[in-house]
Amino acid sequence: MDLRSPNPYWLLKNGLISNYPSIVQNEKADIVVMGAGITGALCAWHLAKAGFSVIVCDKRHVGMGSTAASTALLQYEIDTPLRELITKVSEADAVRSYELCAYSIVALEKIANQFEGSAGFTYRPSLQYASFKKDVSDLEEEFKLRKQHGFKLSWWDSQKVKDTLGFEAPAALYSQLGAEVDAYRLTHHLLQSILRKGAKVFDNTAITHINHQKRAVELQTEQGYTIKAKQLVIACGYESQNYIPQKVETLHSTYAMVSEPMPEQDFWYRNCLIWETADPYLYLRTTSDKRVLIGGLDDDFYSPEKRDASIPAKSKQLLTSFQKKFPDIPFRIDFQWAGTFASTKDGLPYIGTIRQRPNTWFALGFGGNGITFSLLAAEQITAALNGQSEKDMQIFSFNR
Repeated sequence: MDLRSPNPYWLLKNGLISNYPSIVQNEKADIVVMGAGITGALCAWHLAKAGFSVIVCDKRHVGMGSTAASTALLQYEIDTPLRELITKVSEADAVRSYELCAYSIVALEKIANQFEGSAGFTYRPSLQYASFKKDVSDLEEEFKLRKQHGFKLSWWDSQKVKDTLGFEAPAALYSQLGAEVDAYRLTHHLLQSILRKGAKVFDNTAITHINHQKRAVELQTEQGYTIKAKQLVIACGYESQNYIPQKVETLHSTYAMVSEPMPEQDFWYRNCLIWETADPYLYLRTTSDKRVLIGGLDDDFYSPEKRDASIPAKSKQLLTSFQKKFPDIPFRIDFQWAGTFASTKDGLPYIGTIRQRPNTWFALGFGGNGITFSLLAAEQITAALNGQSEKDMQIFSFNR
């Protein structure tokens, strides 16, 4: 699957941080993790830390799929608003999903702080503004519901938005808890860390066949080698659908661009993450090297050719939207790219097992919360494999 256009910013910024070999002989381990993006890296890191012997393999180079194209906004808010999520799952499960995403941001900080430069992890407030006047009543309902369940956020009226951020919006929700990270760099840090614990990481190693046995799994590689393990974790992102008999994802295309570095340290109020209520929504963040990143204008299709051909026009639209809000910031496009992402029926990830694939676990953190969902998948799967009861996993099960 073609997951992104060439030249995503994070890949160009960081380059090939570390090199990993392809497989050259038969291998065995307690657990094989398929997928060496941020999801697979988080899973492998947690599993290795828990004492399992781990092998990670990917058909691409490490982090070069969706991870390299991620804009890596870390928010506890899920793509599905809480008021809508409680109509799709129980209210208790909806609230718990939001609580778990809030928890995961703090957990990711603790992990990132173990590495040089904290992998670009920085706490940022999050502001969601009403795109249109008709959205205000829904935003008010969302505000009351979240406050009722103990989430810390503030209501901003139109004057507060104008005075604080300088652009017009009917209203907004302001949350203190949010963050940003360099997902590509964090992926390499995590994998380098587990190598030091004795784990093995292979890229350019495609799996062509999976043989599910009674108490084990056996993977055949494109090179003709065999990897044997007691358990398999599939963390292949949107390509994981190939291993699931039921359809769990809908593919979309999304677009992003980043400015040249600018002299400013603070582009707007606390350099908060900014996004809107419209669907698809526009979002903004800053980077550690004094750039502004803009994304959005998603399309409901998977077509790499059509997606990549749309990049110039989408970039122009994104730039126009930005200039309307911040006309005094001299945004000049430096890099622009597009990627594929997947949504689910309720905006929640899929974490756990399916009957058709014994000894196999899925870590599928889809949507705008892919990284926070991946942290939850890593923790929950590790706990389950350690024989610990993990009641939160049922919220994200394939049977929900």
